[in-house]
Amino acid sequence: MFSTILKEIIKAPLSAKFGLLIILSYGFVAIFAPVIAPYGEREIVGSQFMQWEGDFVLGTDNLGRDMLSRVIYGARNTVGIALAATVLTFLIGGLTGMLAAALGGWFDLVFSRIVDAIMAIPTLISALMLLTVFGTAIPVLIIVIAVLDSTRVFRLARAVGVNITVMEYVEAARLRGEGLVWIIRRELLPNAMAPLVAEFGLRFCFVFLTISALSFLGLGIQPPTADWGSMVRETATLISFGDPTPLIPAGAIGLLTVGVNFVVDWFLHKTSGLKD
Repeated sequence: MFSTILKEIIKAPLSAKFGLLIILSYGFVAIFAPVIAPYGEREIVGSQFMQWEGDFVLGTDNLGRDMLSRVIYGARNTVGIALAATVLTFLIGGLTGMLAAALGGWFDLVFSRIVDAIMAIPTLISALMLLTVFGTAIPVLIIVIAVLDSTRVFRLARAVGVNITVMEYVEAARLRGEGLVWIIRRELLPNAMAPLVAEFGLRFCFVFLTISALSFLGLGIQPPTADWGSMVRETATLISFGDPTPLIPAGAIGLLTVGVNFVVDWFLHKTSGLKD
């Protein structure tokens, strides 16, 4: 299996290889942040807003913490929390969507109307209201983002599942007396896996950007935890003086988003059956 994946990667277009390289690099930095970072995440090592020189490659922030170390630790915090929220999003939205497609009737009607009501309010506004009420602890942040974004996954999983449930092999499984769990696990999920995996990559990007936006607004990942969104806010005033420091965490956010989208586009092309 590993050799097959390796062959597919070798044959992948340059954009997909670039995206994979970005994702693997970010993953490596996130995992080994304590080893790579020259200073601690919260360690004050100099004066405020020191220049890019000497021991501080990217200077220091508004409290005198090393910016390079903060950016490195930000990969672990921002990406890790976004990944956890995305996994929970798919557990909630994917499960309820598949159940709605398989069961139909009142279950499908009730959950579809709940999803419509949640989606009627923009995600960022809903997140701001809920985080203001329930607080900004990391578990609360993950749950709020997961519940709000699971509506999109529900719609996709339900749409794909409904198309599959009318197929003859699903009807044959029901006539054989197979249970609901068996049908979802053996018939619905395998045939819906390609669009769901592609949606996972896209949904990760949206969750990642939402968390960064919330942190920039002050209701996401809270200080002193390193986070790219809050780092942009903390150093934003430097733009007025021609200092590009705020562009570093902003660029890290944009680069990962582009890399994930490159890989998702390649995966969609592979699973669509289209010729190059």
